[in-house]
Amino acid sequence: MQLKSAFISLCSAVLTFSLLVSEPLKAQTNFNLPDLGTSALQVLPLEKEQAIGEVMMMQIRGGSPIINDPVLDEYLTTIGRKLVANANDVRFPFSFFWINNSDINAFAFYGGHVGVHTGLIAQADSESQFASVLGHEIAHVTQRHLARRIQQQQDNSAMTIAGMIAGILATIVAPDAGIAIISASQTQSAFSQLTHSRSAEQEADRIGMQTLNNAGFDARASSDFLTKLAAQIRYKYKPPAFLLTHPLPESRVSDVRLRAEQYPKRRLPASLEFNLAKSRVLARYDNKPENAEALFRKLLREKSYSNTALNYGLALSLLDQEKLDEADTILSKLLKSDPKNLFYIDTQTDLLIAQKKADEAVSFLAELHNYRPNNQVITLNYANAALEAKQYELAENVLKGFLLEKPEHSLGKELLADAYKKQDKLAAYHEANADVLSQYGAYMKAADEIQKALNFVESTELIKQQRLKALLTQYRRLQKELARL
Repeated sequence: MQLKSAFISLCSAVLTFSLLVSEPLKAQTNFNLPDLGTSALQVLPLEKEQAIGEVMMMQIRGGSPIINDPVLDEYLTTIGRKLVANANDVRFPFSFFWINNSDINAFAFYGGHVGVHTGLIAQADSESQFASVLGHEIAHVTQRHLARRIQQQQDNSAMTIAGMIAGILATIVAPDAGIAIISASQTQSAFSQLTHSRSAEQEADRIGMQTLNNAGFDARASSDFLTKLAAQIRYKYKPPAFLLTHPLPESRVSDVRLRAEQYPKRRLPASLEFNLAKSRVLARYDNKPENAEALFRKLLREKSYSNTALNYGLALSLLDQEKLDEADTILSKLLKSDPKNLFYIDTQTDLLIAQKKADEAVSFLAELHNYRPNNQVITLNYANAALEAKQYELAENVLKGFLLEKPEHSLGKELLADAYKKQDKLAAYHEANADVLSQYGAYMKAADEIQKALNFVESTELIKQQRLKALLTQYRRLQKELARL
């Protein structure tokens, strides 16, 4: 599924945190967790950590190249959940998302949000290597390393803590830029707050490796990945982005290597899903289509990794250049060999739409949707195909059912707003658009959309008027609370 979402800016470019949380924002994180009494909890209770995470996530949505790719999201979430299920000290649900950035990097912050750069999977040699970085980031969250940093700063002013949080937000997404900003305006002490301490890195390495092993991956991949990053430092002036916020002294590489020896070597078969995800990133995000085609033809000659995944990447690059017949030939073989594969289903939908066969795409997906209702890849492709086929009511019904189960799904909300607009259901369109905007923290714009929605409500629709007015009040209140943060 290939969609281009409109860029929605936040009301303000930088959030300051003079207050750590406000009651309305706190009310949006409905988690009932016990106070576990750790030192970090003394300064930053769990509900406040989650609320800060939500505000930071709003900013990232509005100002970073987040990828709304259902297939990649499905893969990342599957790996992430497998690791979280085998981790200790998990206090709240985790969420995983992609950033379109070719740097090798991943980051985690308050509330269990884990961001992964596309460059990480593009450079990883195996699923265990990729999972080792996720396990490391999960450990930073479960051990509350950022919360502990606030504990260490408790004697400083609230503004210092606020600056530290703002610095973390800048640095985790764009380490070079964030560090340049901090170095230019603050002391070396402030800069040091942006990086994890050596003890925190050692703890995350140790716990992450244990989680990796418990989840059935090869724990020794942690050592392999750090060794690979260390080699890049030797041959490049600029270190990988991951190392700007995750320091790599030589002792750490040795420590990880020795610790990895404690785990049995697992000779796992190559993961097709990992290789397909890697090929998709290389084809759609890390290269222009014509360059991707040349790359995959070269890799196929060299037999660099799974021929199946390389052919999939080649098909994607051909499709994106509108070489539809060539793409169809390759994709038909892949789909015949594995008709339930979500990567192939997604790309087949794109192909049919590009061939002006949207009705055929709807028929193709209808049976799959019955077989796997509310799977995000199938459902969102089904809705998108229905929109392309001008079957707007079908798209609306499919998306409403999907959002009942996944009410916070950004792409589902955007597609539903589009379905309303195409049917001239303008009150519903503006309300749905307000819901999308609220996820970016753009509450004033959301309030404006509710005002527009009220203009299309009949005077006899009293209940709808009351509901929209209540939403208007809520968005205005949230904007005031956000401005106070």
